[in-house]
Amino acid sequence: MNAASGEAGGAVAIAGRMTLERAAALLAEGQAALAAGRERFDLAAVTEVDSSGLAVLFGWQRAARANGKNLRIANPPQSLIKLAEVYGVAELLPWA
Repeated sequence: MNAASGEAGGAVAIAGRMTLERAAALLAEGQAALAAGRERFDLAAVTEVDSSGLAVLFGWQRAARANGKNLRIANPPQSLIKLAEVYGVAELLPWA
């Protein structure tokens, strides 16, 4: 994990921005964490989100299923929840 993410209390802690310029790296980090057995991602320290952040979450969800895991998203920022609601996908995401 890079300086923007790490392990906190058994969860993968994601910090900083979940935006287009970081999306590919976040997706890869999350996929690696899921392959290593991690299922819970804590977004409490996320400071900014755009629609690519939703794409990352769905990518993690696909990777979790492929690894026989149950992805859980904890402490999503309100901006992420609102974005998911605007796109009509909030009910598809595994909020913890």
